[in-house]
Amino acid sequence: MTGVRLVLVGAGPRTIGVLERLGASAPELAPGLRLDIHVVDPHPAGGGRVWRREQSPLLWMNSVAEDITVFTDSSVTCDGPVHPGPSLAEWAAGEGLGRLREAGWYGPRESLQPNDFAPRGVQAEYLSWVWERVISSLPEGIRVHVHHESAVAVDDVRRRRAPERQRVTLASGRQLDADVVVLAQGYLDHEPTPEQTAWLEAAASQDLTYVPPGYTADLDLSGLRPSEPVIVRGMGLAFVDLFVLLAEGRGGRFTGEGLDLTYHPSGEEPVLYAGSRRGVPYHSKLGYSVGASGPVSTRHLTADALAGLGTLDFDSQVRPLVARELTDLHYRRLFAAHPERTRGSWQTLEALIAESDVAAPSFEAAAAAHVPDPHDRFHLPDVDRPMAGRTWGERQAYEQDLVTHIEQDIQRRASPEFSSDRAVFDGLLSVYGVLAGLASSGRLSPADRVLRLEQEFHGFFSFLASGPPPQRLAELLALHRAGIVRFLGPDVRVTLEDNGFRASSPSVRGVITARAFVDARLPRPNVVATTDPLIRGLLRRGDLSADVVSDGEDGQRGGQLLSDERCRAVRADGTSHPRRYLVGPSVSGSVGAGGFTRPGFNGAGLRQNDALARGLLEQLVADATAFAPSTTITTEEHRHAS
Repeated sequence: MTGVRLVLVGAGPRTIGVLERLGASAPELAPGLRLDIHVVDPHPAGGGRVWRREQSPLLWMNSVAEDITVFTDSSVTCDGPVHPGPSLAEWAAGEGLGRLREAGWYGPRESLQPNDFAPRGVQAEYLSWVWERVISSLPEGIRVHVHHESAVAVDDVRRRRAPERQRVTLASGRQLDADVVVLAQGYLDHEPTPEQTAWLEAAASQDLTYVPPGYTADLDLSGLRPSEPVIVRGMGLAFVDLFVLLAEGRGGRFTGEGLDLTYHPSGEEPVLYAGSRRGVPYHSKLGYSVGASGPVSTRHLTADALAGLGTLDFDSQVRPLVARELTDLHYRRLFAAHPERTRGSWQTLEALIAESDVAAPSFEAAAAAHVPDPHDRFHLPDVDRPMAGRTWGERQAYEQDLVTHIEQDIQRRASPEFSSDRAVFDGLLSVYGVLAGLASSGRLSPADRVLRLEQEFHGFFSFLASGPPPQRLAELLALHRAGIVRFLGPDVRVTLEDNGFRASSPSVRGVITARAFVDARLPRPNVVATTDPLIRGLLRRGDLSADVVSDGEDGQRGGQLLSDERCRAVRADGTSHPRRYLVGPSVSGSVGAGGFTRPGFNGAGLRQNDALARGLLEQLVADATAFAPSTTITTEEHRHAS
């Protein structure tokens, strides 16, 4: 067979996963194939931008070490061979221990424990090791070349009597011709919105500081002055990173343990006034496991329940099944694990869940008859918006209620007595997988993909299942007691006035004015506003497509890139590009966007990586067998590859 070439744009965890699966299936599908793989990314291979070593050691992962792997295991249903490998915890306790100690992460008698939340720099070391292992285990004939720069364009190249090829242009001007291209850039930067642009311009001219949405490790926080008030919008993971960097990162320290932490200020901290749509921080990560863990099959949100319905309406056809699924998971576990806190039979309540609108008052009354303690009940609207429908006459009263909410959340999420929360968490991963499948198969309208799935449901999933380590919330309470963090309330609104930024909540009396404002949120998915020149160029020409919808609040919103079920890029005319593929968090319906998954959970991202890799190999083998050799790698390219 003649040689062929594959270009992967992006060198983060998804690229690792695709490379590992290519190596696993190549002996079966492509024996003897001569394949040059070019990986293009200005950031380190393995970790990419998000998981690079060069970031504050104070920034942690939000999953425990034993819940992180990039390798297939016996739970993964895929056509390629399973090649197990260590989780982060297993690696850090074994082969990786010396590497981590040499890098200065742990002392001679220290190590990462399975239930620890590792610093992101530790994950960078793990991913760097995985990269080395994957590259070294590729079959003979498959070579990888890394280009430490950005890709700025991809173009089709027509050839006589042969399939078209792809030409990838790098920032240096170098060009790589490829038989197939996979775009796996990860999270894309965005242009500021008109409102953000106005705030940035005002900040530049009026001695104000505005920090727009972004990834906290990349933000310039130097304009946030000691002791001054700073308005913060957002109380998710970006907010957690923010207060860590502005407290411990500026020399403060914590003493004590658990909920008895005390913060000792350095005097360099600003005073943060934080609010959000919900008015509460993300739920703490769960601190226990219950029984056998593994993937949960959905009972209500299933292919059979949605068969024959064509394009679905999210609000009327999908949302009720999601609510029913989560309600069923909660009460099923409660009746099985804690029957002393229930009344009547599970079969009776199970039948009601299957037949009822579980958000209706009639079902709430039935649930109350079966479950006397309100803390044991599950009502999705209350779970989603715990502060909804309440008002406070003064900020102090709201803050006290919020402190109580956070304390109870930390305690509850650490206790297996509330294992219904674990059942919902485990099942939510399966629900997300079903919804992603509906999106990638075209079963959701553009508006529902953008507004309901990519923004609303993803936000709910993050709030409930992707929250911070419990210690971070304990630190937040300590910062509040020290006067470093105050709380604004739910549905916070921020405006720019003559004397600075103004923040208020319709539920809490009072207004805060400050010269500094931080949008502590990750940018909403909106690829049509990306600053990535490669993606912008392809969208402009119609060689990629994305949803653009209108809503009543923000006008037009863009969504994510569209791909078909084989991960092929969908063009503006609705056709799939035969030689251009998309994976990662900027792709609608993408699964396993972060690149790693929990061991034993049949990770959707691992399955997608396997299917993609096998499809790529079959395509490349066909090219190598039928057509002329690919362009030989030039001496100049070898000189710049590593």
